Amino acid sequence: MQNKIYVGNLSYSLDEAALRTSFAEFGEITDIAFPKDRVTGRPRGFAFITFADAKSAEGALKLDGQEIAGRKVVVKFALERKATGGAGGAGGGRRGESRW
Repeated sequence: MQNKIYVGNLSYSLDEAALRTSFAEFGEITDIAFPKDRVTGRPRGFAFITFADAKSAEGALKLDGQEIAGRKVVVKFALERKATGGAGGAGGGRRGESRW
């Protein structure tokens, strides 16, 4: 079992401290990733919370569908991000060859 959860549909007025308070009852929180919009600086409406143990994360799933700061939140185990394997690129053709 894992110890990291995804929390979605968060109110934009919610801050990290309030989020921490809402989930602290389930156990020790070791990390909160609370992404913000690069342009506006306001929260993007979701967060990832890492607990010290899997039992705490499982307990936090009880908040799925409950209201926090006026919105019903989505709480589920976070999916692991797959490695993309590099910097990507346009691809196609060999060096020095024109495709046209």
